[in-house]
Amino acid sequence: MKKLEIIIQPEKLEDLKSILDENSVNGLMISNIMGYGNQKGHKKVYRGAEYNVNLLPKVKVETVVAPEIAESIITKIVDVIQTGTYGDGKIFIYEVEDAVRIRTGERGTDAL
Repeated sequence: MKKLEIIIQPEKLEDLKSILDENSVNGLMISNIMGYGNQKGHKKVYRGAEYNVNLLPKVKVETVVAPEIAESIITKIVDVIQTGTYGDGKIFIYEVEDAVRIRTGERGTDAL
């Protein structure tokens, strides 16, 4: 199994959810986060004063999928979410050893 940790701009969340629904992803966790990458934030002007805003709002979506569909999901996410500018986000991919559904005791991909 593969865990996908997807960090995107908040306005792209609905597009991401559509991609995951199309691929029959069963569950996901969504967190509002703040951070920066290569961009190091941006400058804003408020009442004539310039401020550096270095923590930008992002959304982190976590899901665990079967390994055979992980690569196709990643490809679709990159194709749809990508704008070609700084701050588009990242996908981190982890190997998941096992999963257990507490209600039934099912393990592995059956627990998903």
